[in-house]
Amino acid sequence: MNDPDQRRFMSEINVVPLVDVVLVLLIIFMITAPLLYRGIDISLPASKTHNIKATERLVVTVRKDGRVFLDKDRVQPDNLEAAFASARSRNPELSVYLRADKDVAYGLVVQVMDAVKHAGITRLGMVTEPVKLP
Repeated sequence: MNDPDQRRFMSEINVVPLVDVVLVLLIIFMITAPLLYRGIDISLPASKTHNIKATERLVVTVRKDGRVFLDKDRVQPDNLEAAFASARSRNPELSVYLRADKDVAYGLVVQVMDAVKHAGITRLGMVTEPVKLP
């Protein structure tokens, strides 16, 4: 019975370490996924209404220092109308959401809104923060 030719080898794979590694990777991805999309920091004004619907959209951000971003790409205010027209040619039902810092000059916000209108886009939304009730 102690003959070396009579030994049997275990032919099963131990999957417990594999499951441990997969669970650790899952936890890492669950923690890092919300951090992947980092927007442009601005201070939004407050509003009591919430009527934004989920559609294909283009986000225009106007920072406090006057820089304008189309999604995450910086755009010169003079080139906004052409960028909007190009986006509208790809999708006629395009919605534009305007995120402007509450301390930005009113004239710059009007200039962006005018570029949206001249490009033929009729759906323009203003992004605000909800009012915090005491």
